[in-house]
Amino acid sequence: MIGRRARAAAGVVVLALVMLPVAAYAAPGPPPVQAAAGGFASRPLVLVLVMAALSLLPFALLMMTSFVRISVVLSILRSAIGAPSVPPTPVLTGLAMVLTVAVMAPTAGRMYDAAGPALGAAADADLTSAAAVGTLASAAARAGEPLRDFLLKHADPRDRASFHALTLKLRTPAERAAVSDRDFGVLVPAFVTSELRRAFQIGFLIFIPFLVIDLVIANLLLALGMHMLSPTTVSLPFKLLLFVLADGWQLVVRGLLEGFA
Repeated sequence: MIGRRARAAAGVVVLALVMLPVAAYAAPGPPPVQAAAGGFASRPLVLVLVMAALSLLPFALLMMTSFVRISVVLSILRSAIGAPSVPPTPVLTGLAMVLTVAVMAPTAGRMYDAAGPALGAAADADLTSAAAVGTLASAAARAGEPLRDFLLKHADPRDRASFHALTLKLRTPAERAAVSDRDFGVLVPAFVTSELRRAFQIGFLIFIPFLVIDLVIANLLLALGMHMLSPTTVSLPFKLLLFVLADGWQLVVRGLLEGFA
């Protein structure tokens, strides 16, 4: 009896699965959505270009925020400790993102305040219309000014002057008058270069105490005749102990955050 009931239930399920596509095809559906006149839906090439630009937005946001310095410093710290997989890369990336949010929160608030009026005007408009696109472009231009101030504050003047000169060389004489050292094409590479330099300077200071421990352990093993033991393996517990006793995470995180104050 149980076997026949199970087979009957299975048959009902199979029948339902077979009839479901037929019913879906036969059921009347909603009318097709017409493309808005003059919108992106009626211009596939423009829509593809917009989607490609949006796909590059996360990369651009990461390169124009404090994520560069924080992620590099945390990676150097992990290498200095001598544990290539501890903490794991997702943990370091997550910590870098959290610290980036903490650093960029004031700038993000100023960007939202600057773009708020334009965003409110486009709230009820069709996002695929040309008017809404123009309004969003105006909002993006207003929101870019606080970000420009952040990049100007943390970009080294030498890097700005260097990239400004390189940008002028790449332009024609007629285009050079429109190029300034405040353009994002100059500020972004100058900012990234400055952040990498500062990250390596911080990494050098972080490396020194761990390098001293490695040298001491290597000399002790050599004096004791323990040539088969790896100095890196033996020194790892002592480096972890030093880092914990010095409250290393708090010092590193505090130093990174205060560096953007």
